[in-house]
Amino acid sequence: MLPGSSANNGIKSDMTEQKGGPLGLICAIPEEIAHFGAHFRAESTRDIAGFTFQQGSMDGRQVVLVEAGIGKVNAAVVSTLLLQVFGARALLFSGVAGGVDPALAIGDVVVATRLVQHDYGALADGELKVYQPGVPPLPGFDEAHGYELDKGLEAKARAALSGLTLPALSAEATGGEARMPGIHFGTVLTGDQFLNCETSRDRLFRTFAAQAVEMEGASVAQVATRWGVPYLVVRSLSDLAGADSHMDFPAFCQAAAAGAAELIRRLAAVL
Repeated sequence: MLPGSSANNGIKSDMTEQKGGPLGLICAIPEEIAHFGAHFRAESTRDIAGFTFQQGSMDGRQVVLVEAGIGKVNAAVVSTLLLQVFGARALLFSGVAGGVDPALAIGDVVVATRLVQHDYGALADGELKVYQPGVPPLPGFDEAHGYELDKGLEAKARAALSGLTLPALSAEATGGEARMPGIHFGTVLTGDQFLNCETSRDRLFRTFAAQAVEMEGASVAQVATRWGVPYLVVRSLSDLAGADSHMDFPAFCQAAAAGAAELIRRLAAVL
């Protein structure tokens, strides 16, 4: 063991055996976490490193709920704490995202079957070549990247959501006509930028054939993969990541986040 690398790195752990632990449920912002209020019963809270972890139950299941704040590092910190301190048996992320796939619209929900940190890699000739986080971004090293959802878990998730119809989004919520949100499975990209650029959005779609882009999910997948625990990331589109996303996000975030929360509550049953 390396110097200073004790079993818990100085973090006091009260974790039970991982398989018997609670579900770790992460949101980035208040608008996302608010939709669990009527279904989550808090029993105790614990503050660690500036984050408040609410221990309780949701629909009869033991859950630790935390608001992580925005960005990959925040998401990685709370993911690690959920696993190390609270013994979470699985991680779930519920929130909003920008749409990348032009076939999708505000309110549609994406269950991530592949997560990619699109901003990690090597810059050369004005282009970013993406590598897997932690792999040296240099010639001769493995160029494979992305975190793939376990096929068995994906099958369970698809079965759990089969036939589900989400409530219609009102014309007021969409800023246009009322519409029925769709449920999709696909690639979600993660990076430490709020995407407010049609050129970048179109490039990401061409490069990754992705459905959505956000700022936390792939870091949750990275931590969960290290720990060998299952994870699910669900994102509802609050904007289309283009020139108007800075206006669409605050306008539609609250309504859009409800769809992701509804799916997460159903998917908790498969973990």
